[in-house]
This record gives sequence, C-alpha cells and structure tokens, in this order.
Amino acid sequence: MKQAYLHKIVSLPRFNKRLIIFVVDVLLIVTALLASFSLRLGEWYWPSGEVFWLVVGAPVVALPLLTYLGLYQIVTRYIGLDALWLAARAVSLYALIWGACLVFFGGDGVPYSVILINWIIVILLIVGSRIFAQWWVLKALDYTKTIVDTNECKNVAIYGAGEAGAQLATILVYAHGLHLVAFIDDDSSLKDQQIKGLKVYAFDDFNYLIDTLGVTEVLLALPSVSHIRRHEIISMLEPYQLHVRTLPDVARIADGRVKIDDLREVNIEDLLGRDSVPPNQKLLKSNIKDKVVMVTGAGGSIGSELCRQIVQLKPKKLVLYEQGEYLLYSIHEELLDLFNNSIDFDLEPILGTVINQDHVEIVCRRFGVDTIYHTAAYKHVPMVELNIAEGVRNNIFGTLHCVQAAIKANVETFVLISTDKAVRPTSTMGATKRFAEMVLQALAIKSSREKKITRFIVVRFGNVLGSSGSVIPLFKKQIRLRKSITVTDPRITRYFMTITEAAQLVIQAGAIGKKGYVFVLNMGKPVHILELAKKMIHLSGLEVKSNEHPGGDIEIKFTGLRPGEKLYEELLIDQNVLKTDHPMIMCSKEEVLPIEELRVVLDELNSSVEKHDYKKIRELLVKSVLGYKPQCDIKDLLYDEGRQHG
Repeated sequence: MKQAYLHKIVSLPRFNKRLIIFVVDVLLIVTALLASFSLRLGEWYWPSGEVFWLVVGAPVVALPLLTYLGLYQIVTRYIGLDALWLAARAVSLYALIWGACLVFFGGDGVPYSVILINWIIVILLIVGSRIFAQWWVLKALDYTKTIVDTNECKNVAIYGAGEAGAQLATILVYAHGLHLVAFIDDDSSLKDQQIKGLKVYAFDDFNYLIDTLGVTEVLLALPSVSHIRRHEIISMLEPYQLHVRTLPDVARIADGRVKIDDLREVNIEDLLGRDSVPPNQKLLKSNIKDKVVMVTGAGGSIGSELCRQIVQLKPKKLVLYEQGEYLLYSIHEELLDLFNNSIDFDLEPILGTVINQDHVEIVCRRFGVDTIYHTAAYKHVPMVELNIAEGVRNNIFGTLHCVQAAIKANVETFVLISTDKAVRPTSTMGATKRFAEMVLQALAIKSSREKKITRFIVVRFGNVLGSSGSVIPLFKKQIRLRKSITVTDPRITRYFMTITEAAQLVIQAGAIGKKGYVFVLNMGKPVHILELAKKMIHLSGLEVKSNEHPGGDIEIKFTGLRPGEKLYEELLIDQNVLKTDHPMIMCSKEEVLPIEELRVVLDELNSSVEKHDYKKIRELLVKSVLGYKPQCDIKDLLYDEGRQHG
C-alpha cells in the first residue's frame, strides 16, 4: 500500500508536483530560520517585531529567486552533482540576500551569526530534500517496474562508469524490460568499486558477466571518447553477439528531455573507427562568407548537407537549384527552420534542370553568383545503366551547360562533386562522371589561357554514409525486419565517409583548388562489406545464419554484382599525388583531352543521345574515357539490339 501511494504521487501532473515542492520549500525555509535563532540563543525562539516579518517574508524573497535561477526546472529523478551544485548556489544567494535584510531591518540586538547558521541549515534542508525526493521517486518507479516487468526483462551492463554512466543508470531504474546488473570500465582504479549499488568490472570479466549475470545487452556511456577508441571497444564486443546501443547527448538526459527509448543503435561511424580532422575555418569561409553561393542538386544527399554547412558560414545569399519540387521544398523548409525563419541572408529556391544552360546563366546573373557547388547528377550505378541516354544527358551535358553558364556569368569558383567510380570505370555512371571531370579540366586550361576569372575545381570521393542508395540503411532495414541481408559479392569493398565530413572537405578543397586539378578526399581504408554486414548483425544481438550456425537469426545472401558494379573502388587514376594544406585532401594532375577534341566527341555524343543510339554512346565513352571497361552489355531498357535507331 505504501509503495502504491508513492507511485500515485509520482504519477501526478508536473505542475502539481512542483506545487508540492514549493510548499515544502516554504516550510523548510521558515524552519531553517527558526532553528538558526534557536541554536544561536540556546533556547526555543519565536520572533517578534521586525524579525517576525523577516522570517515570515523569507519565502517571498526565496521562491522567486530560486525559480529564476532554475531550481524548479530540475526533474527530481535526474538530479546529479550539477543539479545539487545549482541548488547550493541558489540557496546561498538567497541566504546572502536575507542576511543583508536582517542587517538593515532587524533592529538592535539581533545576533548576526544567525546569518551563517541559517545559510548552513537551509542548504542542508533544501539540498537534502532533493536527494531524499530522488530516492523516494526512484523507489516508486522501481515498484512500478517490478509490477510491469515480465520474464522478458533483459540484463544489461553499462560500459563507462563515469558521470554519463551514472546518469544512464538513473533512467534505467524506470526502463521496463531492462535490468541493470553491472558497470564496465577501462579505468583499473574503478575495478571492484560500486556505483548506484552495482559493481564495476573490467572488460576481462566479460565472460563472467555473460555466464553468471546473464548480460545480453551493453549500453555504451562513452560520449566523449574518440571514434577510434569507440571502434576498438565495439570490435571487442562484437564476437559476443550482444545487442549494443549507445547513449545520446548526456546534457539532454540531465535535463530530463531524453527517455530510455532514445538510446540508439551503434552508428556506422563507430564501426568505421575513424576520427575526422577539425575543419580549417579559413578554408571553409574562403568561397562562402559574404558571397553569393549556388548549390545545384540542392535537395540531394550531398547537396543538402552542403547547404547545411554553407548557411553556418554566413553567405550573402544561398541559391538552392533543384530539379525535384519536393526535394527543393524540403531543404528550403529545413534551412528556414534551422534559423527559426529569421535568417540574415537571402535564401532563394529555384526550380530548374542543369541541362538548361540559358536558365542556369539567367539565375547566375540575376543573383550575382560567386561560387557554384555542382552536385546535380544521376549517381545510382544500376539505375544509370538502365537509362544510359539520360545519364549522359544529365551528368555530362548538365555539367557542360553549368560550366558554360558560369563562364558567361563570370562566376568566380565552380566546384564539381565527383566520385571514385570515375576512376577506371566499369559503369556508364562512372564513365559519365569521369567525362564531366575532363570537361572541367579542359575548360580550366582554356579559361586560364584566355585569362577568364572562373576557377574550376574537381573534388572526388567515395560513398557517404546515409546517402540515397547507400548500403547501410538497407542493411539496417533488413536487420530490423529480420530479413536476409543481401550482399552482391563476398569480396566487395567500398570507401565510406560521413556526409558531414565529406561536405566540409568539399568546401575546403574548393578553397585550396587550382585550375584543372582533381582533388581527392582521404577516405581512409576501404571497408569489407561482408564483414560490415556481419558486425551489424552481431551488434544487434543476433547470429548470422549459416551452414555452421543453422539456427542463426539472419542469413546473408549473395546476389551477384549489379550492372556496371565494381568489386573494388579506386580514388586515383595516377598514383603521383601532391599534398595540400589540408591533411585529408590530396591533389592530382590527371591527363585530359584538349577542349577542341572534347567538343568533337561532345557533338557526336549529343547526336547519339538524341537518336537513342546506345551502341554509339558506349563506343564514344570507351574511346574517350581512359580505362573505361564496361562490366556488362548494354542494359538500357529502351535498347533494341536488332533495331537501327534513326
């Protein structure tokens, strides 16, 4: 009955609970003052005259002050050292103000040592009441958890016995289905110590935690460790096939804004185990601050992230150029929300296709564009293989028309976002992107010769995490639905980089860039996709189903390489690379056809696209793009091998 009564109080609306705390604090403040006078005088004291009004009026001074300082915004169940320190400071300020009132209005014969005694007592009462209330609330919540939990409750361990781990342990008290049994920490000095009544173990004790304590899930409370160290810890946990989740921002937990449901699965960044290099602010701002910037393909994965980075760098104007109406609407609304609809620069959403050179030029002239980041392209390898003509039209001629528009409109900097699939391509998409690079390189040489102001920069990198068509979201979805994971080939590898890091490096490379050079981002080591799939399964607490483990949870199926797909990606055509001012950006001067020869090929390509002559398109790409070796026959859905297109 008593515990049920506690639970009923805890379940009250927050306003009612704050009102109770207000009333309790009034009683504690008055009690502290009466106790202070009594202790000082050595007998029970009841104030009179001016002192009576000072005692009675003390809550009138205290409560508004404590409210203003945020004492009543603290959620009792999440009280930690920071909250207790805030309470102590707030109460100290009140005690000081009340003491000043006593000096000025208390009259003669009042012992001023009461001020110090009151300060000590009121801190003990107010801070102590919070600690007691937290114990009381957690006891009630533990009762609720006891009557709700079933045999499905999981035993969990927290990796990280610091402040974040202690905060997480607090919210686990009322997490139904999760039973905290231990802490794990790398700090040997914490071994065998106790936190929240639970023992701290070293990682060497992990078998004991599983076999004896029955741990089936590990929660990482390591918000400040590097990705490299986090990767090492996850790699150590992976063989145990435990469900591993990680803690969100600790500050949000302390504020009571995060629930246990907000624990997230291990990020793919944690599996890659690479730390990004802090961006060079001078390079970031060089082509953006106080300039008019345009992003083509602004609603795409890379384009939208570039926009998010650009708006933080204070451009004069940002032009969002996008073909898809909904994508344009989405990124425009997102950027407005980012600034609560009160941005101090112009944000211009423009619907249009990069194939329309006149439109691109009009936009550049109308807004006085200084910098263009050209991300608009078809990037999905199998999809472009099925739509060859449109891939050529968008990726090659779209780039050409944007470049020509930029030259005519006197744009200062033009940055082309390219891909590792452009290196010795096996797909139409890769070949078109390499051809687009060659267009930029050739025009850079020509514009330099003719003393044009536009700089042309090519930035090449591999896969970005979370981009449209990325394998990572697909794997997550398949694991969540308990479906077989599909991997094209057991040998396949890919480069990966976070989308934020890629966008920042693109911006910095554009500032470093010399005309006609290809800038390549350091993507780290290639990732073995099969091993990545296995890790993702294991860290979800599941087993790979195979001949060795027929009772496993999720099978990995090999589907074969898709049209145009490569086993291994490369970043450089020529291994002779130069260093730049940024450790993550390399520079390569690669061979290119003169613009005069390219124009001949471009004319033939344009004619072949208009005629839907897919054989001729392929011949021209093979002839012009160094190292292009098609991985498959022509797969375009409109291609009819037995029919002559005219």
